[in-house]
Amino acid sequence: MLISPPFGGGRAPVLARNTVASSQPLATQAGIEALQNGGNAVDAALATAITLTVVEPTMNGLGGDSFAILWDGKKLHGLNASGRAPAAWTPEYFSGKDAMDPIGWNTVTVPGMVSGWIALSKKFGKLPFAQLFKRAIDYSENGFPVSPVIARQWREAIPILKNQPGFSESFLVDGKAPQAGQIWRYPAQATTLKEIASTEGESFYKGPLAKSMVDFAQATGGCFAMQDFADNKPDWVEPLAFDYGEYTLHEIPPNGSGIAAQMALGILQAANAKQYPANSAQSIHLQIEAMRVAFADVYTYLSDARSMQVPVTSLLDRNYLATRAALIDHQKAGTYSAGDPHSGGTVYLCAADESGMMISYIQSNFKGFGSGVVAPGGIAFHNRGMSFSLQEGHPNQVSPGKRPFHTILPAFLTKDGKPSMAFGVMGGNMQPQGHIQFVMRFVDEYLNPQACSDAPRWRIDDLGKLTVEAAMPQGVVDGLRALGHEVAVQPTNSLDFGSAQAIAKLTEDVQSAFIAGSDHRRDGLAAGF
Repeated sequence: MLISPPFGGGRAPVLARNTVASSQPLATQAGIEALQNGGNAVDAALATAITLTVVEPTMNGLGGDSFAILWDGKKLHGLNASGRAPAAWTPEYFSGKDAMDPIGWNTVTVPGMVSGWIALSKKFGKLPFAQLFKRAIDYSENGFPVSPVIARQWREAIPILKNQPGFSESFLVDGKAPQAGQIWRYPAQATTLKEIASTEGESFYKGPLAKSMVDFAQATGGCFAMQDFADNKPDWVEPLAFDYGEYTLHEIPPNGSGIAAQMALGILQAANAKQYPANSAQSIHLQIEAMRVAFADVYTYLSDARSMQVPVTSLLDRNYLATRAALIDHQKAGTYSAGDPHSGGTVYLCAADESGMMISYIQSNFKGFGSGVVAPGGIAFHNRGMSFSLQEGHPNQVSPGKRPFHTILPAFLTKDGKPSMAFGVMGGNMQPQGHIQFVMRFVDEYLNPQACSDAPRWRIDDLGKLTVEAAMPQGVVDGLRALGHEVAVQPTNSLDFGSAQAIAKLTEDVQSAFIAGSDHRRDGLAAGF
């Protein structure tokens, strides 16, 4: 692994036996404090995650979802803590609509994130659950200075969300967002956090907090019932494994869309992408095309695991991926439809401790603040329900108790059955795209996590348009255009490429050492001791 930064101007990676990386320095510090107080990597991740709901409300909140992949010292575990559609969400409920709403109550599924905190703490944590809330409660009650990127996101959300129930009352002061450096306090959120902490989440799903959310929904246009919350539970799942070179990439299975990254890597292997120099226009062309092919399948077939009509084994079948790779012209950009495999607004964080435990964790309100709906006590709801389909017979068609297609993806690399790197990239459909770029940098180019994060990225946006970061070399941009790609170069301060954090293992010693990287695109920080 190359330790020195190859891209210039980037941060140096952090080397330590215990480390945390997240998108907000105050949250990272909360995780480090948990480790210093005798907690393990899971405690650190949870303290960080809980604090992030306060200090980075533009990307996540108490009404969101979460996923995790963790190495407990002996094996990998996967956790799906995404919520389900309320009982009222029948196809008939949405009759007359061609697509799900992007904001508002009709995008809000039951929040699963809090249940994920509880599950992780009970199964793997060492510290008392309530202790993990210390910093989050303190920042809610006493305030914290809003960082520059978050202030910008906050300001940009106002025209879109200001009229949603509870938003302006909760997140605006005199109709305005806080400026960078301004102290933000939210005592009502502290009260909610204390209730979650003291009841170990029971209140959130079956008690006073659940009733408050249901009453607010019934009064402002939502359709939640108490039973919707009582029925919620997270699921421990077996992560999907896919070999790439000497490493294995692990992703959460559907309804998570991490399989798209695994499919794209398989397509790239079948297309012999390594024949082209790393970072060349030709190599990036193949990466883009492989991702387009994988998306064509994923958007057609992926859904809640219970309604998948195509098994994931078929989508990851090497022979099938080879047929998909054969569609790609190495000299020209193309368009792709789904194949037939039957024949064959988010925060990410990671933590590791000297015992060897590592966790890759992600939670989200989806698009920025999410739905814009904020229940009393600062419970900002996600808009994950907008990812359902209203197409009759589609595997992802909305129905009661169903989980929607999900874009938030924790990732994990192993080598020879041992942990190698916990990593993740934020930003909607950027996440599987970021995963393949991150993996190729790490596996093929031997770059450290910070350098993998610093490297300029490309992205196929939600409309299918290709964009690249301003730091992408002009020769690569020109080369892509010569291959038929329409390329938009985003400004230097663009947030369209998400953010990333990663922690890789350095040694095989009993007392592990790690190298961590955190993205400059957000206000992230990696720290350790």
